[in-house]
Amino acid sequence: MPYRAPVEDYRFLFDHVIGLDEVIATDRFSEATRDVTDAILTEAGRMCEEVLSPLNRAGDTHPARLENGIVRTSPGFAQGYRAIAEGGWIAISAHPDHGGMGLPMALATAVNEMMSASCLSLQLAPLMTQGQIEALEHHASDALKALYLPKLVSGEWSGTMNLTESQAGSDVGALRTRAEPNGDGTYAITGQKIYISWGDNDITANVCHLVLARLPDGVPGTKGISLFLVPKFIPDEDGNPGARNAVTVVSLEHKMGLHGSPTCVMQHDSATGWLVGEAHDGMRAMFTMMNNARLGVGGQGVGVAEGAYQHALAYAQERRQGRTPVEGGTGAIIDHANVRRMLAQMRAETFAARGIALACAKAIDMETATGSDHWRARAALLTPLAKVCGTETGIAVANTGIQLHGGMGYIEETGAAQYLRDVRVTAIYEGTNGIQAMDLVGRKLSDGGEAAFALIDEIETHAESARAALPDLAEPVWQATESLREATDWMLAQSDMTQRFAGAMPYLRGFARVLGAHIHLAAALAEGGDGARARLARFYITRLLPEHAGHFAHATAGAGDLYALTPSDFAA
Repeated sequence: MPYRAPVEDYRFLFDHVIGLDEVIATDRFSEATRDVTDAILTEAGRMCEEVLSPLNRAGDTHPARLENGIVRTSPGFAQGYRAIAEGGWIAISAHPDHGGMGLPMALATAVNEMMSASCLSLQLAPLMTQGQIEALEHHASDALKALYLPKLVSGEWSGTMNLTESQAGSDVGALRTRAEPNGDGTYAITGQKIYISWGDNDITANVCHLVLARLPDGVPGTKGISLFLVPKFIPDEDGNPGARNAVTVVSLEHKMGLHGSPTCVMQHDSATGWLVGEAHDGMRAMFTMMNNARLGVGGQGVGVAEGAYQHALAYAQERRQGRTPVEGGTGAIIDHANVRRMLAQMRAETFAARGIALACAKAIDMETATGSDHWRARAALLTPLAKVCGTETGIAVANTGIQLHGGMGYIEETGAAQYLRDVRVTAIYEGTNGIQAMDLVGRKLSDGGEAAFALIDEIETHAESARAALPDLAEPVWQATESLREATDWMLAQSDMTQRFAGAMPYLRGFARVLGAHIHLAAALAEGGDGARARLARFYITRLLPEHAGHFAHATAGAGDLYALTPSDFAA
């Protein structure tokens, strides 16, 4: 089924829910007018529909492969990548000083989501480059910026991040890759990295790796880690790819999904690298790229959810099975109550997750434009929520899409299974969802809950103002927000972080449910309580929001019962 970019959803969310006008009102983003925003969404949507979407199946059935040390990408991916690069879609939010558009992250998030929905395997390439651009903008020397940023912004060169090692997954501080000074301002980088998305390709003229490594005087753990830029080809004095660097692809991972995305094992053998930022401060620099990627990965989940939903909806409108219970109905399975329930949940969950991602992106834009501590804290708070909610939604919606197809969903030729296989890893990479949840109840509440309570207060105030117009929707949102406040108070009262971590994931899920209801309520109000989105809001608030009670009961149960279980209990 052809993908159709949900441009109207973005416009509606920007205008009536997220408040993009507040971003446009700043000097930094004053050029992102409604006309510019509409043009960007329309043109990017067309590119996704016409160029990228047809590549999705080809990437799955004809995976990237390693031939004689060269990564060969899937059929059509080179043309698709050129369309992305030539359209300027890699550089939407990059600074104009180096050729970027300088537009809001909210707009970049929308475009990235559309690319994810149409071909996630290919979208990973520009996403990695976007994160590297941001890291270099914030931390690289002027010389590195001048040399690398124009090539990365144009898409002529691509970027990756090399973090993970076989013995150091989430525990980054356990890495063994080392960096030795060469005496000329460069460093010799030696070590092996795994799970490197788009670690090599036959599309771009150069591949630039951001590599975490430890200098000889680096202390153990994360505090002794530095960040280095290691190109595949060392630029010559004219800035063009020159001698081949000592970085090679050992193998490609054989994955459950994302077959069109080459995930590499990379070997650095005294490869020449340049320090990015200060020595032993690599984690701070890398987290600039990681936080960009976490929002981007949340958007990937939302994009796949949209694609899976459209695929399932088309099937439900065509498939005839059983006697229709609807007088004058279509005769297709969309007439059946349980099928409608599945479709409604897929659509409602996707809309909520999209709104959360765009709210996070707006907070990043407002921080960029104003330097406000309030917006900095809001962006930090929403990042784990956007990442987890987006990816969990993608997985759930893709899974439901298979169920809706029935037996045909389990047959590869229908394409329903690919959405689930592709999106499943998003809950794992760029910081597992469990780690994101622990970050939410740990670091993000380390301000005494100030940022969380500020958002909770806004949701309650909005629900109170909606009581006159939509009392049946506003009241449950207000009540659920009070439950969120109580669960947050409980988290803050726990000095033992294990008590918090035991309920971190259900707390995050409950938080996301309340935030999703807030977004749906705003949409219903914008339509005056009568319209497609208002009806969708009624479904979400009536049927899905009540799940928050179970999430918060789980979140505040503590860790006692978990640690009462013995190893033999697990084996019983």
